[in-house]
Amino acid sequence: MSHALPSLPRRAAALTPVLPVVAVPALLALPLTPDGAGPADVISGLAVVYCVIRQLRERRRPLSLAAAVVLALPVVGLALAAVGASSPEAGLTGLGRYLQIFVLVPAAVLLLIRDRADFRLLAWSFVGLALCQGAVGVHQYVTRTGATYQGEDIRAVGTFGPHDVMGMATVVSLGLVCAVGMALGPSSVRQRATAAGCALALLAPLALSFSRGAWIATALTCAVQLVLSGLRRALKVAAAAAAAGVILVGGFGVGTALLQQRIDSIAQVTDAPDHSVVDRYTLWASATDMWRQRPLTGVGLKGFPEYRDGHATLALSSASDIDGAGVAYDRQPLLSPHNMYLLVLSEQGLIGLLALAGSWLALLVCGLRGLLRVRDGGPGLDCALVACGLLVWLLTDFVYGDIGGPSTVLTAVGLGLVAWWALAGDKRVDVPRRGVRERVEEALAR
Repeated sequence: MSHALPSLPRRAAALTPVLPVVAVPALLALPLTPDGAGPADVISGLAVVYCVIRQLRERRRPLSLAAAVVLALPVVGLALAAVGASSPEAGLTGLGRYLQIFVLVPAAVLLLIRDRADFRLLAWSFVGLALCQGAVGVHQYVTRTGATYQGEDIRAVGTFGPHDVMGMATVVSLGLVCAVGMALGPSSVRQRATAAGCALALLAPLALSFSRGAWIATALTCAVQLVLSGLRRALKVAAAAAAAGVILVGGFGVGTALLQQRIDSIAQVTDAPDHSVVDRYTLWASATDMWRQRPLTGVGLKGFPEYRDGHATLALSSASDIDGAGVAYDRQPLLSPHNMYLLVLSEQGLIGLLALAGSWLALLVCGLRGLLRVRDGGPGLDCALVACGLLVWLLTDFVYGDIGGPSTVLTAVGLGLVAWWALAGDKRVDVPRRGVRERVEEALAR
C-alpha cells in the first residue's frame, strides 16, 4: 500500500510551489494591453501572496540574513524617494512597482524554488516564451504586419505591439541566454542539443527586433557565458555562431540592408547619430541635471516626466512615432531616460542608486562565487551559467533601457532565478534531483 503510485492530486501538490511562477512567462505569451497591469503582473502578485501563506503554514525561516539584506537593500532608497515624490499617489504607485520588480517577486521566486529541477523548469519556461514570441515576430516580418520601421511594417514586436517595441526583444534575449546556459552545462546530450537548437532558432527573431541594445547585451552575455564555461569551448562555439549568423543574415533578403544599416548605426552614435539616439542623449542629460539639483534623494518616484521639460534642450522631440502591428499611428511620450541607472539616479538620487546597484553587485559576486565552485563540470553548472547570464544581460541592457511595459515582470522573475543561485546556499549544488514520489513523501511527512 505504501508503495502505490501517488494520485494525481498528490502529484500536483508535489509540484505546486514553483507553478505560480511558471505561470508568469506562460501568460506573457498571450496578447497584452499596452497600459496597466497585465495578467502576468496579477499572477506575480498572487505568487507573492502564495509564498507568504506557504511560509507561514510551514513555519520555515523565510530568508537567510544575507539574502534578506541583499534583497531588502533597495528599500532604503525607495522609501526616501517615495516620501519626496510630487504626490502621495505617485509615491505609492512608484514604490509598489519597484518593490514588485526588485524585492517581492525575486524573494518569492527564491523561496518557491526548491532545487535545481525547479530552477531548470523555470528557465525552460523562459525559453518557451521566447520561442512563442519569436515565432510571432518572424511571422510579422515575413507578412509585413509588424511595427513600422523605416517606412515598412517589418519590425518584430510579438504580441507586445508597437507601444512596447522592446518587449519581444527582451523576452527573446532572456530566453536565448537561458538556452545558451543550459546548452553549455554538463547535462544530458538531449538537453544540451535541444537548448542549442532553441538558441539558434532565437537568433532570427532577435535580429528582426532591430533592437540595438538587446543585440549588444545578448552578444556580451553569451560571450561571458562561453568564457565562464571554458576558453577552448568558447572559441569553438564562437566560430560556429559566426558561421550560423552569416547563414541566417544571408537568408533575410531585403532585411539584410536594413539590418546592416541598423548594425552600422551602433558605431555612428557620436559621428552621425539618428534622431532616436539624439533623443536618448538629451534624456540622459536631463536625468543627470535632475540629479545635480537633488543629488542625495532625487526628484522623487515618478518624477522624471514632470521635471523632464525643465531640464531638456530643444533637441528633444518629447515623443516617438508608433505605428503598425494592428495599431493606428500615434505619438508616444518619452517619459523615461531609457537608462535604468540614470532613471534611478534622477528619481532616487545617489542613495537610491547605491542601494539598488549594491544589491545587484552583491548578487553578481555571490553568483560568480557559486559558479566557480561548480565550474569543473560539477552539478549545477548549467544553473550557474543561466543565473549569471541573466544578471549580466540585465545589467548591460539597463544602460540602454529601463523598467516599463508588461514585459518588465519577466525581469523580476529573472532576478529571482539569480537570487536563488546566488543566495540559496548549499541547496543549489548538493541537493540531488528528486522524483515525484520522493517529493510526495516529503510533503506527507510534513
